[in-house]
Amino acid sequence: MQNTKPTSKMFLDIVGELRLMIKAEGIEVGDKLPSERVLAERLQVGRSTVREALRSLELLGLIETRRGEGTFLADFKKHQLVEVLSPFIMQQTGSAKDARDTRIIHEKAAIQSICSDSRKQKLPVWKSLLMKLAEEGSVLREDIVREMIVATDNRLSLKIWFLLKQYSRVPYGKMTEVKENQIVSTLLEQLIEGHVFEALNAYERWIEEIEGEE
Repeated sequence: MQNTKPTSKMFLDIVGELRLMIKAEGIEVGDKLPSERVLAERLQVGRSTVREALRSLELLGLIETRRGEGTFLADFKKHQLVEVLSPFIMQQTGSAKDARDTRIIHEKAAIQSICSDSRKQKLPVWKSLLMKLAEEGSVLREDIVREMIVATDNRLSLKIWFLLKQYSRVPYGKMTEVKENQIVSTLLEQLIEGHVFEALNAYERWIEEIEGEE
């Protein structure tokens, strides 16, 4: 029987295990990856968890899905967006503030997109994050925001967001703290319910809280 235990197993866990598997099996650019079913069995996770991780990797251009053929390892070196935009961001006066403001625009747009689409509201990742928060007392901040961007199915927005996150100096690389967990829970719950005003309000309070650390 398929083991569905890792609702708490997040994107980075799956990606890390996929990376090790690709290296161990000598999978190269252009080679076909195992099916969702096989990956779920090997990684001991549910197929929906594998599907979400693969979808995220595809949005980043690291894998590609060919209809009727399967999923293949892509050549990430072909994606030069970061290299193209980095000089612009680094050389402009006030670039850190601009990066922050633009990052927030992308994050709010993601919340609006999720709340306006019942399919996105029902993605299992929101409940997985809530469960991890309840069971472990914290989640990686980046996991929350990245999954919101991924849910928009906008590959360009995801790539730009990664770049903006790097230069806007927001402390997403830290785990959530007790004082912010209630706000994070509210944000996730409102995403599930599709309440855009309440979700945006929780997001703004959360960002104000964590940016106050800087």
